[in-house]
Amino acid sequence: MSTFSSIVIYIVSLFILYIVIETAVRRGINSSIIGKVLEKKIEIKEEKKKSFFDSDLDED
Repeated sequence: MSTFSSIVIYIVSLFILYIVIETAVRRGINSSIIGKVLEKKIEIKEEKKKSFFDSDLDED
């Protein structure tokens, strides 16, 4: 039983470590200058993107 509990604790600790590292990397990228530039470019591309519902079939 102690082996099973050790494995569960190990898996839970790896999951917590994954969440901490992912959050740190995401915040680091978002706060960097390059991250801000990429975010502006992505927003511009999303604004230009037209949806299927934006084009009306009656506009011929």
